[in-house]
Amino acid sequence: MQVELFGSTFEIDESYVEESPEEIRGQIGKYECGERRTFDLAVKMPDTFTGAVMGELLAIPYGETRTYGEIADALDTSPIAVGGACGRNPVTVVVPCHRVVKSDGGLGGFSASGGVAVKRRMLDHEAENASA
Repeated sequence: MQVELFGSTFEIDESYVEESPEEIRGQIGKYECGERRTFDLAVKMPDTFTGAVMGELLAIPYGETRTYGEIADALDTSPIAVGGACGRNPVTVVVPCHRVVKSDGGLGGFSASGGVAVKRRMLDHEAENASA
């Protein structure tokens, strides 16, 4: 399914989320309005390396970031492998791959339409609302 957020289209594989598309869209809409900081959705994690990375992503609090290297250290792998897994995240936004950045503070990549510009918008949105 596709959802709109900050003027970009995100592809969410609803087979990984137990709730209805309406519930998913509703929660993402509240996130966009600043009314939601976490998602109350049951996500089925793949039994793969991508699933392990997704588990680490879910532990990143709203308004904070982690580096690809920090995630890699936690999983005893490389930052490049973590970046690849982030790009394969089947439920972007819900599992916050946008909160992973480069060690030099750069944004790295982002697979949603709008690329790193929308990643920056999401990080700015969270920073603004985290302090509110």
